Order: sequence, then structure tokens, then C-alpha cells
Amino acid sequence: MKSVPLTVFPRALARRAGVKKVRAAGRIPAVIYGQRREPQNLELKAKELEDLLHHAASENVLLDLTVTGDTTPSRLALLQEVQHHPLSGRVLHVDLHEVAADEKVTIQVPVETVGEAAGVKTGGGVLEHVLFRLKVRALPKDLPEALVLDVTHLEIGQAIHIGEIQPPPGVEILGDKHISVIAVAAPVTEEQEAAETAAAEAGLAEPEVLREKKEEGEEGAKAPEKGAPGEKGAAKPAGKDAAKAPETAASKAGEKPAEKKAEKKAEKKK
Repeated sequence: MKSVPLTVFPRALARRAGVKKVRAAGRIPAVIYGQRREPQNLELKAKELEDLLHHAASENVLLDLTVTGDTTPSRLALLQEVQHHPLSGRVLHVDLHEVAADEKVTIQVPVETVGEAAGVKTGGGVLEHVLFRLKVRALPKDLPEALVLDVTHLEIGQAIHIGEIQPPPGVEILGDKHISVIAVAAPVTEEQEAAETAAAEAGLAEPEVLREKKEEGEEGAKAPEKGAPGEKGAAKPAGKDAAKAPETAASKAGEKPAEKKAEKKAEKKK
């Protein structure tokens, strides 16, 4: 990867208010990290950074920094992360990773394809981009901006795995060698598409089954078992009390039995 020269400046303003002043002056706040020194706040010209990103193949850029007024004016760094505004897309903040020219570093690079797969061109297959980025390790000068894969030879059912990719000189591709990066899948037939659609519609149309709540007192409607002690309605055991006849409604109301009424009528006739 060829380094790009960029002039940056030490930044004294921090926190939200300070960062707003930096942006208002047409500069972008940045921070540079490294293993050999403490993190340092920097700022750089917004126009220069926008032009740099516009012409770069990816945001993996090796920068040859010139830090104005610093004790170490020349530093080598990777553009680690660029934060954009979610609506306008303008750059809000930049993270830089300082590296040494003689030490290997690990980064993730994008995967790109060239050509049209044979399985797509003649068989109607679908080119599937399984992995969009791969992790590589190399010296800063050997780092690739992207990994470009030729897919013209791929037929339906074939794939390019990590172990089959030929890396650039001095570059090591990390990861499981058996994982697919690019693959060509068979086309979906009308019957398969119709079956998938029907299955999806059936899943949406299936009503949700709700368990009905038992009405209050439903469980108590069952008759208790005979002879169960201490329960209302339980059959009384046979005994002396069982021989007693229940009182009539008339006796409960304070009326005398029918036999006494008959005796009184007979006495009056006499």
C-alpha cells in the first residue's frame, strides 16, 4: 500500500464545545493511537481529507503524517476509522493507528470481484457474496487496498474458499481456509418459489390459539367425593342421626304437626 502524505496539527481543544469550534474552523478532529506512545489529539483540514477519501479505493489508507509543531513531526499511520454524520454524510471524526514501517499489522480489507461467473451467464445461477471483508497481515507497505477475485470460471455449485485465494506478495490471509468467500448458487425454480410463498402465507394466516380462561367457580362445580371428611355436601355416615326424619317446612315456620290439628277438630265436634 502506497503511503499518502497528509499534514495534521496538534489539537488543544477537546470535549464537545472544543470539537464544535474545530469543525466550525473547517477542520476535522482526530486522535492518533499507537503502542509506542500515548494517544494524541490532532486536527486536519476537512477539504484535504475529503479529497483523500474521494480518490482512495477504500478507507484503508496508509498516511505519511507531517505533524506541524510537534516534537516528532514525521509519523506513519493507518486510517483506522472515519465517523460520518448519519444524514449529511460529512466526516465528523477520524481515528488514526500509528504503525512502524518494519512491523507487520493486521487489518480487514474489502473483497471485490471481476468478470461474470459461467454458472450465472449460461446456467442462470446466482452469484453469492458470502464474505465482504477478509483479515490480512503484512508490513504497512505491502498491505492491499482490496482483494480482487476473478469469478469467470465458477459454475453452479462451485465456490472460492479462503485457502484458494492467492494473496499479494508479503501478505497473509487469516481465517479458516475452508470458508467460502464467493459462491454460485442454483437458480430458484417457479415451483420452489411458489412453495416458499405458500409456506410463508400459511404461517402468517395460521391463527393464534389462545387457551380459554376457566370461569370463576367452574372448578367448584364438581361434586365432592362421598365420605370426604370436612367437605360440604359430603354424605353423612349411617347412624342414629340417619334415622331421624327431616323437619318439614311447616314445623320450621312454627306450625304444629297435622296430627294435633286433627285431634282439635274432633274435640270441637264433640
